[in-house]
Amino acid sequence: MTMLAETRTPDTVGQVYLFVVGVDTHARQHSYSILETSTGAQVDAGSFPTTPAGLARATSWIARRTIDTPHGVLVSMEGTGSYGRQAATHLAQAGYRVVEALTPVRGKGRAKTDALDAERAGRDVLGLPTDHLRDYRAGHVAAALQVLTTARDRLARDRTAAVNALTGLLRAHGLGIDARGPLTSAQIRTAKAWRTRDEPLDLRMARAEANRLAARILELDQQLRDNNKTLRALVAEHAPDLLTEPGIGPYTAAVILAAWSYPGRVRSEAAFARLAGTAPIPASSGNSNHHRLDRGGDRRLNRALHIATLTRMRDHDETRTYLQRRTTEGKTTREIRRQLKRYLTRKIYRLLTRTNTLAPTT
Repeated sequence: MTMLAETRTPDTVGQVYLFVVGVDTHARQHSYSILETSTGAQVDAGSFPTTPAGLARATSWIARRTIDTPHGVLVSMEGTGSYGRQAATHLAQAGYRVVEALTPVRGKGRAKTDALDAERAGRDVLGLPTDHLRDYRAGHVAAALQVLTTARDRLARDRTAAVNALTGLLRAHGLGIDARGPLTSAQIRTAKAWRTRDEPLDLRMARAEANRLAARILELDQQLRDNNKTLRALVAEHAPDLLTEPGIGPYTAAVILAAWSYPGRVRSEAAFARLAGTAPIPASSGNSNHHRLDRGGDRRLNRALHIATLTRMRDHDETRTYLQRRTTEGKTTREIRRQLKRYLTRKIYRLLTRTNTLAPTT
């Protein structure tokens, strides 16, 4: 006789934990709300400073109002990667499981205070399966990559602003550089080498400002090279296979690793696609049968995959062949690009799970 395999429903938060602590994080202080999972009643609420002493007091307060062992307590915290990072690390070191709270729903006429936000952060996860919770981004390497990629974005924005300002200045004043097109490295170095001249006041001030902007651009160029070198070294140490993929450089690989964070954070390939915003969403109606782009997920990760896909479409022979074939079949470039991003997401997930990248103990 054939026996059907028994399917087991995942345990919910209320079945596994005795208490849930919701935390609303801010720069100066965090608000905490302790809920009893069996009844949903609020045990206590409080606010503590974000100083080391304040974090220690908050941890002791949670322990006194729950149970002796932290394994029966779940902490649902907003902003574990920003304002709540130090608190999340402190509580995790004390033995508590810390997860990222769900994105709050802001409805019209709905009351909002820090205390209510903390309570909602706890209540929103009560009915969720425990394997659907998003553990906070632990690990020193992932945090370092987050810092470096954020710094790189800021450096790139500053450089673009400086180049635009220098271009506008050179076009408005006759300083001897043809700036009708994009500035070249040689032109920027020429402006950097300028010295004070005997010329009308407006030209002298414009030349001095152009000299300062050119010096700033060259300084940012060096900082970007240093940043890229550090990113490449970290990625090569922890996920070298990523750098072998066409279209993926040190920055894109670092963004992927920072979002991936550590094994276990992303529970499946489909979950990684949702995180990356590359999961196809059905959008069929009537005789139309198609999917649309996902606008959710980590938009920074989605942008990195988008750039990698465009690079592959331009330079990778296999991808170009696929593009031509699908175009012949009547697919639009947008549809093909979405499919390629989905394929790239699947391949990256397999690479990351195969290499056991960025273990929490790093």
